[in-house]
Amino acid sequence: MKKILVLVAAVCVGYTTAFAQTVKPFKEGDRAVFLGNSITDGGRYHSFIWLYYMTRFPNMPIRIFNGGIGGDTAYDMNKRLDGDIFSKNPTVLMVTFGMNDSGYYEYNGDNAKEFGEQKYQESIKNFQQMEKRFKELPHTRIVMTGTSPYDETAQIKGNTVFKKKNETIKRIIEYQRESAARNGWEFTDWNAPMVAINQELQQKDPSFTLCGNDRIHPDNDGHMVMAYLFLKAQGFAGKDVANMEINANKKQAVKAEGCTISNIKKIGKDISFDYLAEALPYPLDTIARGWGSKKSQAEVIKEVPFMEEMNTELLKVTGLKGQYKLLIDNQEIGTWDAADLAKGINLAAESKTPQYQQALAIMHLNEYRWELERTFREYAWCQFGFFQQKGLLFANDRKAIEVMDENVEKNMWLKGRRDLYSKMMFKEIRDAREQEMDVLVSKIYEINKPVVRKIILRKI
Repeated sequence: MKKILVLVAAVCVGYTTAFAQTVKPFKEGDRAVFLGNSITDGGRYHSFIWLYYMTRFPNMPIRIFNGGIGGDTAYDMNKRLDGDIFSKNPTVLMVTFGMNDSGYYEYNGDNAKEFGEQKYQESIKNFQQMEKRFKELPHTRIVMTGTSPYDETAQIKGNTVFKKKNETIKRIIEYQRESAARNGWEFTDWNAPMVAINQELQQKDPSFTLCGNDRIHPDNDGHMVMAYLFLKAQGFAGKDVANMEINANKKQAVKAEGCTISNIKKIGKDISFDYLAEALPYPLDTIARGWGSKKSQAEVIKEVPFMEEMNTELLKVTGLKGQYKLLIDNQEIGTWDAADLAKGINLAAESKTPQYQQALAIMHLNEYRWELERTFREYAWCQFGFFQQKGLLFANDRKAIEVMDENVEKNMWLKGRRDLYSKMMFKEIRDAREQEMDVLVSKIYEINKPVVRKIILRKI
């Protein structure tokens, strides 16, 4: 696996050069909205990105919003800009489309090439309407974002490939790139690097994919790869959580980057010091969350060098001999020999550390916030995917329910949201859930501040 990771890292560098910044990092107070389709709507990549900011920049509160609706094309997105996207008052707007725009089954028909051209032209025509609207937002940064790929190369039993679909998607992305250049907007791409990672790992496992069993919707690991690639585009590759080096013989801190080291003592067989970091390690969820999910967020470490590039909390101690037990705040973390400590160990990979446990609480609060936000996306689907066409946008009255009930048996997607809408149609319910999300975000920014940790190395 180590050899594969090296190859994947090299492939990734080819598309998103290490340390290159093509998208400006978010700044304090930013309201970042990710506009997209079901990959955004039901996905977690934006939540994973926010988790990075929550843990890496504990004193810089921002807000990140899910602006996705399942099934949307650029045409559908354009119709909901005012009521759904601009109403969030974005300071930064990420724009991704193309999966639904490019079409599906006809790629395996007799006129696949003509179909692909037709869908491309339709998508560009629809996007140009959005492009005009974006130009009217002088105080909003626009980031054109190439969609994750349709995986045509994975060998997935029972799933027929729509041949050349991703070629149409790539043409749409190229138009996005050109639009960004014309308008002075920013651009980043998920498609090319994810295709490269897929193909590299498929050499060992032909069924591997970052794009889910339907070749479209990434699993948790795929969404974390998307978060990694976006953060890489923001210039965070090579940015450590902290980097500390202690000379045990001299009782000196040789290096203290991203942290403060103090009160170094050598008493008997113990080396101890106080450690105050400026950030927390990034916690990786080991649960496969979501309906139909098979892989967890933590699977990302097998696929891209996230830990090496963005989640290193390095502890290096020289001048030791023998084996040492590491304790942080009197909690035993593990045992390492002097040679390993001299090379350095990554504390961010140790889930037992108190700082990692602190970050885990933030992760779970953020996941709870994500779940609440999803109810608003389902509500938005009802409004823009159904009621808008019926002339009942935001009616939220008895008439709306009656029209919904007349159609639920004919529309499985509507039927699945009927119960949720019957609650969310009431402003009091929506207000209560908004307030609950605000409480969760406030709690996150209350508990995400690093505290002084007592580190002890005890010779065995």
